Amino acid sequence: GALVFGGGHVVLPLLRNAVVAPGWVSDNAFLAGYGAAQAVPGPLFTFAAYLGAAISGLSGAIVALLAIFIPGMLALVGTLPFWHGLRGRPDAQAAMRGINAAVVGILGSALYNPVWTSAVLTPMDFAVAVAAFVLLIAWRSPPLIVVLLSAAAGAALSITH
Repeated sequence: GALVFGGGHVVLPLLRNAVVAPGWVSDNAFLAGYGAAQAVPGPLFTFAAYLGAAISGLSGAIVALLAIFIPGMLALVGTLPFWHGLRGRPDAQAAMRGINAAVVGILGSALYNPVWTSAVLTPMDFAVAVAAFVLLIAWRSPPLIVVLLSAAAGAALSITH
C-alpha cells in the first residue's frame, strides 16, 4: 500500500513477485483473481484480500487488506494538514507532474508484465483483449459484463486448444 502512487495497477508487478515467485499462488490464480477484482469497486483492495485468502484463508485476507490499506491512509492523514500549503508551491507541482509522468510508464509496464505476457499468447487471445478494450472504451460497457464476457471467451479458447 505504501508503494501505490497513481492507482492500484502500479503495484501489480510487486504483488506478483511477492506471491507467485515463492509459489504461494499460481500465476493462473493470480491473473484470474486480478481479472475478477476489476469488476468490483476498489479492485486493488479486493485483489489484496483475494490473495491473502488464497494464501491463508480469512485471517490472510484480513491481514492483506490491512497491509494494502493502512500505509496509504497513514500517508493521507499525515500530509492532509500540510496539503493546502504544499499544493500551491511550484516545486511541489513540478514534482507531482514528474511523478505522474513516471506512473504512466509504470502502468505500461504493469500492463505488459504480468498481464500481457501471461494472458495474450495467441492471435485469438489478442482478439479477445482488443474486443474487451473496445467494449470498455468505445461502447462504455459495464466492467462486470466485460470481465464475464472475457472469461467466457477465455474458457472457450482454452477448450479449443
